[in-house]
Amino acid sequence: MFSASYPTSKPRSTNPLARAYRRSALVLGAVVVLCPELAHAYIGPGAGFAFAGSLLMVAAALGLALLTVLLWPITTVWRLIRVGNPFKGASAKRIVIVGLDGMDPGIATRFMQEGKLPNFQRLAESGVFRPLDTSNPSMSPVAWSTFSTGVDPSRHGIYDFITRDPCTCAPMLSSTDIQDAKRVLNIGRFMVPLEKPKIKLLQKGTPFWKLLGDRHISSIVQRVPITFPPQKFRGLLLSGMCVPDLRGSQGTFSFFSTASNDGQAAFTGGEQTILRRNKQGVIRSRIVGPDNGMEKGRPRMVLPFSLIESADRKSARLEIDGCEPITLEPQQYSEWVTLTFTAGLGVKVQGIVRFYLMSLEPEVNLYMTPIHIDPEKPAMPISHPAVYSVYLAKKQGKFATLGLAEDTWALNERVIDERAFFDQAMLFCDERETMFFDALAHTKKGMVTTVFDTTDRIQHMFYRYLDPTHPANRDKESTEYADAIERTYQRMDAMLGRLQAEVGDDPDTVLIVMSDHGFTNFRRGVNLNAWLRDNGYLVLKDGARTGGDWFENVDWSKTRAFSLGLTGLFINRKGREKSGIVQEGDEYVTLLAELMKKLEALVDPSNGQRAIRKVRSAVASADGPYRYDAPDLLVGYEGGYRNSWECATGRTTEEIFSDNTKSWSGDHCVDPDIVPGVFFCNRAVNVERPHIADISVSVLRLFGQTPLRQMQGRMIFADAEQPAANVTGPLDPSMLSQSGSAVGALMHGPRREAVNA
Repeated sequence: MFSASYPTSKPRSTNPLARAYRRSALVLGAVVVLCPELAHAYIGPGAGFAFAGSLLMVAAALGLALLTVLLWPITTVWRLIRVGNPFKGASAKRIVIVGLDGMDPGIATRFMQEGKLPNFQRLAESGVFRPLDTSNPSMSPVAWSTFSTGVDPSRHGIYDFITRDPCTCAPMLSSTDIQDAKRVLNIGRFMVPLEKPKIKLLQKGTPFWKLLGDRHISSIVQRVPITFPPQKFRGLLLSGMCVPDLRGSQGTFSFFSTASNDGQAAFTGGEQTILRRNKQGVIRSRIVGPDNGMEKGRPRMVLPFSLIESADRKSARLEIDGCEPITLEPQQYSEWVTLTFTAGLGVKVQGIVRFYLMSLEPEVNLYMTPIHIDPEKPAMPISHPAVYSVYLAKKQGKFATLGLAEDTWALNERVIDERAFFDQAMLFCDERETMFFDALAHTKKGMVTTVFDTTDRIQHMFYRYLDPTHPANRDKESTEYADAIERTYQRMDAMLGRLQAEVGDDPDTVLIVMSDHGFTNFRRGVNLNAWLRDNGYLVLKDGARTGGDWFENVDWSKTRAFSLGLTGLFINRKGREKSGIVQEGDEYVTLLAELMKKLEALVDPSNGQRAIRKVRSAVASADGPYRYDAPDLLVGYEGGYRNSWECATGRTTEEIFSDNTKSWSGDHCVDPDIVPGVFFCNRAVNVERPHIADISVSVLRLFGQTPLRQMQGRMIFADAEQPAANVTGPLDPSMLSQSGSAVGALMHGPRREAVNA
């Protein structure tokens, strides 16, 4: 597995941790040769499970690893002679970036004013604290892509989690393209790949850590979104958001229950198995794993298990084929459990899960997380080099690898409760914190960047507690976890305190704490497809009023516009879409203007408020080469509104507006002016309102390096001799944004004024 991502022809970083990984490469290479279950394989969203590999490829990887170890002293000396000191022109020797996904400036300000975030308060007073302007659209894959490349979506090409295939209007991931191996050897019922499957990152542009690596400044990058599959560079990287689970999805949980629900699953987003006791009182069932891409028909691989309740029904023993028995206690997570699936011909694949026993009586309810890629024996590339995830797993134990690790959908569907979700999020945060401080300890020069998802996931799922009238509070407990967001911010504050103690007063270390966007309320969903239908822009077959997911029942011969994803509206353009009917030129321009005017006037009949703040043309608002891949219109909602769940999947509902009753009660897919992120730093800045695109350019400049010409950000740091100062002065209540609307009457309605700096 090393040959795909472990370069040997270029000089190595002088980072001591990287040297340790290289010394381990020989041993780990031998492990690959001796363990056929580590054959090349991958799982892709919508692509199932595919196998590829050969002993010759593994032997070649072992040889390259050996050659790297032998040549390391020579390449190190050569680098010193040819390159010299890469930090010669730097005004910082080390830069530490902590990404707290979704941390909101308004909420942070409130908690600081209340004395609940003393370490953030200290950093704000001794350094700087600003709102950080985000991308448009204001969602994580877009914003973090702008962070890493220093360009807007029209240049990096990521506008949403999903987009549509213009030839079929079927959904497809925006970030990754996955293709099965095309050359296979048929042996009976088996199909043995003769080449590696192809997996490609669709994000355009060059991450700034690659530019640093090219200039011999090392970086350790952990869990930054849209880094799957990992790209080669002189440094270490663990992929983040968009890493799939072992089944090839973005996270499919399993739920086992003796409650029949009339034989029907009571939820979506997961897989339910009805449990039955045999005459001995033992429950037997099976875990469904990935498709077997080596067998014709691609049947699912499964693992049988037995669940035996204790005599007092206070615990249960779980026995899974190939695993040691596990004792499960109610309302406690198990440790990571390794699942080994056999594909045939000696090939195996491993994943890891945690179990959570919801209850034993009156019904047995058992939850299992999505099956994560095993970082110790990864079935697909999740780190660069491949040995990095193995090192972390050996050092700290197994850890979550799924891009969207916190199982928001299991809570949305009430398969697990708030306690189970919160505990899961904290466990994953523990893992992230451990790997972050390991990277920090091994980086005396260069950059460390780690993104924590905890703040984002907790705000998504617990925002309703900040709003007593939120529709999602109906029939749900609404007080026990009222402090969940506060506890999460305090958890991050404690980590910051530990980080500040580690960094100390080192003048050569720049510390940045930032978020990609802020947060706001999500009370009402808007189905743009229903609005388009009512206004004659979208037509369903046979005069129907409703249509299913992925544009089921849409009459494309009469449809001029449609919506998919969280902010996008597409025109059914002739020559682009397979069944396009809107002519380019005047017809297209006129239709855009008409839709923009009408949508910005859209009023929620339940309260008389405007639902949409601003609609922008993707082509007119940017000039990058990938603007033509964007939705034609980007809909910027007012606070409290968002594309409905049904609209996001291309469904047409009867009503345009609907209450959001899911636990996912906070969001940020609104007008970007409403949800800026945060920017804390221990060094002065010379701009009032930094933008997320400025970070990469500024880091390059701090290291004395010249950004690429196409990068759009600014250098935001003041002269190195200038002491850090918070130009905005003391914390100002005006920094409380719409996203912090829980602190006042703004919780119940939109805010139209821009956030003040």
